[in-house]
Amino acid sequence: MDDFAQHATRELEEVPAIEVIQATAVHLMSAAAVQCGLAESGYKGDLDEARKLINALAALVTGASADLGDHHARPLRDGLRSLQLAFREMSVYADAPGQGPGEKYTGPVN
Repeated sequence: MDDFAQHATRELEEVPAIEVIQATAVHLMSAAAVQCGLAESGYKGDLDEARKLINALAALVTGASADLGDHHARPLRDGLRSLQLAFREMSVYADAPGQGPGEKYTGPVN
């Protein structure tokens, strides 16, 4: 293993799993927001990309919720729901209830 890999491994050994999960979720949320057209730059977004990111976020949040506890999971669930609603608003063609991004993990979002 090279020096960089050893250093990175040492750093990750010290980071609690909850922090890794939260950081990953925030990255997915930020990327999904941009792809939903919510960036201040005026970028219109790409809903196909947004769907993939929201699906991944929903799987992560629902899969990790029990380990995160309500204190950590609630803001992630709220952010996920906001993105799902933003996606629905930006989409020209509405998904059937329960078929929107992430809804196979969260259930229908209204």
